[in-house]
Amino acid sequence: MDFTKNMGSTDRTIRLVVGIGFIAWAFYASSWILGIIGVVLLATSAMAWCPAYLPLKMNTNKGK
Repeated sequence: MDFTKNMGSTDRTIRLVVGIGFIAWAFYASSWILGIIGVVLLATSAMAWCPAYLPLKMNTNKGK
C-alpha cells in the first residue's frame, strides 16, 4: 500500500475543522459514532493521506 501524501493543505484544513466540529457534536449529542467520524477526519488530516482516495485515484496534493 502506498502511503504517499495525497492530500493538499486546503483539504487537510477542511478535514481538521470538520473533524473538530464532529467531535464537539459527539459530546453534545452523546454519540460515539459522530466521535469516531471526527477522529478519522483528524487522523487523515494529520497523516495527509486518505485511503479512500486510492481507489478513486484522487490526489489534492499540489507538491506531487
